[in-house]
Amino acid sequence: DVATRRRPSPDPRITVAEMLFVPVTVAALGLFGGAKPAKKAAKKAAPVSSEFAYGLPGVTPFPGEFDPLGLSAKATKDQVYSWREAEITHGRVGMLAALGFLVQENFHPLFDGKITGPAIEHIPQLPTTFWWILISAIGVCESYRAQYGWEDTLSTKSTDDTFRLRDDYTPGDLKFDPLGLKPDDPEEFAALQLKELNNGRLAMIAAAGFLAQEAVDHKTIFGHFA
Repeated sequence: DVATRRRPSPDPRITVAEMLFVPVTVAALGLFGGAKPAKKAAKKAAPVSSEFAYGLPGVTPFPGEFDPLGLSAKATKDQVYSWREAEITHGRVGMLAALGFLVQENFHPLFDGKITGPAIEHIPQLPTTFWWILISAIGVCESYRAQYGWEDTLSTKSTDDTFRLRDDYTPGDLKFDPLGLKPDDPEEFAALQLKELNNGRLAMIAAAGFLAQEAVDHKTIFGHFA
């Protein structure tokens, strides 16, 4: 009898929608919930610098001062610095992602080695518990970054400071240097920042390419060379 037919047990693995529900909800409540803070007198806009990107490192011999849309030409220092913070952060994630594609498709000792195949198909195979641990870890890291580098709008009670970096904060410099690689010389530090930026830019392109390629043919990266 169809009516008495046993229903299949629900899949215990988390879906992408379930994974995003909690952080998206919390973010929405934080951004839109509650009364808006009192707005203090508007700050006088800082003059636009004639120096490209306000002198931040990142310009290479080729393609030079690359800004085809001219966004930095009319942007304030606060805006340019926040864009650089976003670029460095995404570049670091891109480097981890690109390396993760190559490693986890060939070496996966966790979960008894049952999670296999292209990296983009690993997410539905992960147990729910792992996702909560991962989301919590990301939340802790992002909370630390926000408190360290960004203006505290809860203290200033000003919407003018929203998404604005602290004046004494250098984009991307979270003082995390366990190996002591950061040089004391400003020029050497700028050269090191440029290397990180270039590797991060390349990694973002590589990770996007990996995602697109695997979404099309559902093969691992090294599987294309087999």
